[in-house]
Amino acid sequence: MSGTPTPISWDYRGARVLITGGSHGIGRALAERFAVAGADVTITGRRARAIDYDRDLSRFRYLTLDLEDVRSLDELPRSFGALDILVNNAGETFPGGGDPWDPNHFERAVTVNLCSVFRLSMACLPLLRASEWAGGASVIGIASTTSFVGYPLTPGYGAAKAGLVTLVKTLAAEWGRYGIRANAVAAGTIETNMGGGTPIREEATGWTRAFFARTPLRRVGTAEDVAGAVLFLCSAEAGYVTGETLLVDGGYLATTWEIADSDAMLAQLRTPNATR
Repeated sequence: MSGTPTPISWDYRGARVLITGGSHGIGRALAERFAVAGADVTITGRRARAIDYDRDLSRFRYLTLDLEDVRSLDELPRSFGALDILVNNAGETFPGGGDPWDPNHFERAVTVNLCSVFRLSMACLPLLRASEWAGGASVIGIASTTSFVGYPLTPGYGAAKAGLVTLVKTLAAEWGRYGIRANAVAAGTIETNMGGGTPIREEATGWTRAFFARTPLRRVGTAEDVAGAVLFLCSAEAGYVTGETLLVDGGYLATTWEIADSDAMLAQLRTPNATR
């Protein structure tokens, strides 16, 4: 099966949604899907104004947020009268550039990708507790396949995303009493501008070829793939789901085998043994 599936029509009329890092990539797709479904969507970004981006963000409320600024994180919820869904999407693979194995870079990566999530979630807790959204208020984290396997290029990012998986379990355990659900979506290789906007193709060399060789669905993910999973987790249909991390990776972590290797092995097993 190929092609882009038709998105499910969700009804989020009346929902107040905050998506960090909503100006591009997965965050932008999330904002669009929630808005189409009728939600009142606020996005954040690092620039001073929405018009400072080279894309139309006019359908969303825009707020500036610096993930490394404690005051910015603590004060952001004061801009809301109510909130039903918090999507902690913003993050950076290589915050500030530099050597990812430098301890200072590691600390910065964890601050950007994990500590900011906890601080903002805590700051939003009073608003989420007051929510009357069907299925309960939701906190969503955007995790990664690096939450589960080691990736030498991003030690800090991977450690933070691994921590995020446990953080949503802890929030779920503690905040369930308030009717708040906490879940995560672990995104695999997604074609967004986090990777510099370079298309990822099967005929490429190096790591991209290895990726396709191991991915059962034999395609790169899209921001829409992630958005669909998030909208499900925040819906009343997932009202009894909390503390979970949903992998959206095309089956990459479902197997340690390269697809070509498994095909060859099956062919060999199906070949009659001449000695029998």
